[in-house]
Amino acid sequence: MKRRIFGITGWKNSGKTTLTEKLVAELVRRGWKVSTVKHAHHDFDIDKPGADSFRHRQAGAMEVAVVSGRRWALMHELRDEDEPTLDAILSRLAPSDIVLVEGYKREAHKKIETRRLEAKDRTPLSAADPHIVAIASDFHIVGEDLPAFDLDDTNSIADFIERATGLTR
Repeated sequence: MKRRIFGITGWKNSGKTTLTEKLVAELVRRGWKVSTVKHAHHDFDIDKPGADSFRHRQAGAMEVAVVSGRRWALMHELRDEDEPTLDAILSRLAPSDIVLVEGYKREAHKKIETRRLEAKDRTPLSAADPHIVAIASDFHIVGEDLPAFDLDDTNSIADFIERATGLTR
């Protein structure tokens, strides 16, 4: 079975993370099993200096798994490897009903573009990306043929994503 993937894309500070968080909560509330993938800047770290796992990575481990009775995490240091493709990351995820992908502007999956007045760059991405199928913004959109949603209208956006990905019971 092919994975259902839907992206949330946009410029920095355009509301991607907030919308992703709200969509995860809404889709889970509707009974769906949701996973997420977030593209981050190259130096991001989820591990704090001094933590055992940080020390393992600093010592040169390629992968460090941290496991407890409540959760587990696997960190993979790229060292001299290229950044993995989105497909490579998706192949490592456990099965779910849908994967929401935050970022990954240049990938070829259906996406909603977020726009906020406060974003540093407000250049529309939709004109150059045929995979953007809708827009969510905190201001009125004019001159677009795509469906446009209020950035805070999580229910309508979730309905749209269900239809766009064929997510039905």
